[in-house]
Amino acid sequence: MRQRIGLVVTIISLPLLLSGCDAAGELGMNWHGLLGQFIAFGLLLGILLLVAYKPVTRIIDERSKRIKDSMDQAEFIKEETARTEQRVQEQLTEARKQGQDIVAQAEQIGERLKEEARQQAKQDAEALVARARSEMQAESEEAIAQLRKEFVEIAIQAAEKVINKALDKEAHRQLIEQTLKESTDLKKED
Repeated sequence: MRQRIGLVVTIISLPLLLSGCDAAGELGMNWHGLLGQFIAFGLLLGILLLVAYKPVTRIIDERSKRIKDSMDQAEFIKEETARTEQRVQEQLTEARKQGQDIVAQAEQIGERLKEEARQQAKQDAEALVARARSEMQAESEEAIAQLRKEFVEIAIQAAEKVINKALDKEAHRQLIEQTLKESTDLKKED
């Protein structure tokens, strides 16, 4: 602004400086007409400064303020975008961490369930073996009882035969062989 005023003052004062020069008259200049034009120009410039300068300055200042506000708003939006991007990145990192935690928990639960299933299968197998053993024991005891019963019957039959006959050594041997043979035949039939 000061530069403009200095330029105007220089332009107005230049003809005054030249008026003292004799060379100006030789150039064919009309100093009175030139002075009138400079005065009119000065008045016009003064009126423009008083009337138009303030509104134009205000408009320029408003525009400058709007541009500055727009720049500030753009900077704010840029910063807000950066903060939002940072928050999104943090949320993504947190989500990844939570996802990894969930996967780790699922793996732990899977391992625990697998171990529980293994333990249950082991218990079931042990129970099955115990039941099979008890069934085998019961069948064994039943078989022994059956054998005893058969042996008692064989012994009774042998005793009946011994009592019915007076035995010598040869008859006794034949009786035992016959009884054993009969008991073997009975077992084969069962």
